[in-house]
Amino acid sequence: MTIEAYITGVGQSEVGIRLARHPMLLTVDAVKEALADAGLTIGQIDGVSTYPGKTPNYLGNSPIGSDDLIDALGIRPTWHQGGAELTSQLGAVVAAVGAIRMGLARHIICFRTLYEAAALARPDEYPSHRRAKVSGSSQWTAPFHAASAANWIAQYAMRHVKRYGLTREQLGQISLTAYANAMRNPRALVRKPLTMEDYLSSRMISTPFCLYDCDRFTDASTVLIVSAGDALDEISATPIRIAASAGVVERHSWDQAEWVAAYPTGQDLWTRTDYSVDDVDTAQLYDGFSFNAITWLEGLGFCEVGEGGRFIEGGQRIALDGELPLNTAGGQIGAGRLHGFGFAHEAVVQLRGAGGDRQIAGDPRVAVAASGGGPLATALLLARD
Repeated sequence: MTIEAYITGVGQSEVGIRLARHPMLLTVDAVKEALADAGLTIGQIDGVSTYPGKTPNYLGNSPIGSDDLIDALGIRPTWHQGGAELTSQLGAVVAAVGAIRMGLARHIICFRTLYEAAALARPDEYPSHRRAKVSGSSQWTAPFHAASAANWIAQYAMRHVKRYGLTREQLGQISLTAYANAMRNPRALVRKPLTMEDYLSSRMISTPFCLYDCDRFTDASTVLIVSAGDALDEISATPIRIAASAGVVERHSWDQAEWVAAYPTGQDLWTRTDYSVDDVDTAQLYDGFSFNAITWLEGLGFCEVGEGGRFIEGGQRIALDGELPLNTAGGQIGAGRLHGFGFAHEAVVQLRGAGGDRQIAGDPRVAVAASGGGPLATALLLARD
């Protein structure tokens, strides 16, 4: 008999820019909140999973590894992992599901901690690795001043502009929706509304992306506790079942991939469940850049390929009171760059009916949460049984 896996606790630290609090303390803050949410103690935790593991060459991106957290909290794991060779950030949750189903652990802390804004502000404490020569895949992009994912994703967005007629006004609906929802989220970075005039008049970053199409460096930690279905008698919160997952790596080097990884991942998700796209009550989709969310809408089948711009035109369909509420906490554009984990966190909050001012109406029971979507992607289908 297959052991089901559930998200039983969620936690999040303070979310900010250039925070003084140490990243380990932010992580511990999120762990404590998740433990209290689930009704567990640290002594019941027997697994830890993170992405991408500690990155000494760029500590701002990932300053805390699984080993660090195990030592800091005295966890005695029977299974743990922390690495970047996964199908994107939420691949750490998928790895935990596998460990649960194999009987290797019963309660696993999955976490993602970022300290990018603080690290940039304090380079002496958090130096970034500088290389004398450009090597690897960057040798084909850096000489052409394409040093950012903004440049790489923008190329795919421009194909939608040229081939399918995507407009800036349509693209802007992702950002306007993010800002509107973030205003209802007390932990979000954004504290003011965004108008279409603001959006269209902002400076361009990499055509067709303007300033408001991009998320921003953030300091925060997000924790999800994944538990075995046969251990739910130890849980005090409403468990949310991980009904299905999918993940794809599509040319990790970005070299000549025809379609970003959101498309094959979205298609694969529905082969692993009896649910369909029509069952989804809310979508929490990666928006490191606004266009990422459009690729997920198309890849998951909410609309046809090339129809994403028209699907969100006007913003009503994806609004908090629309037929498919999108990124209800503000996404990364509005709430902060939580690097994928924030979407699963918000999906659990919504399915529990705990969203407060941003809670969607009705009785949501099924959500999809996604991370990445460029060269690598992960999608989770979550259900409240």
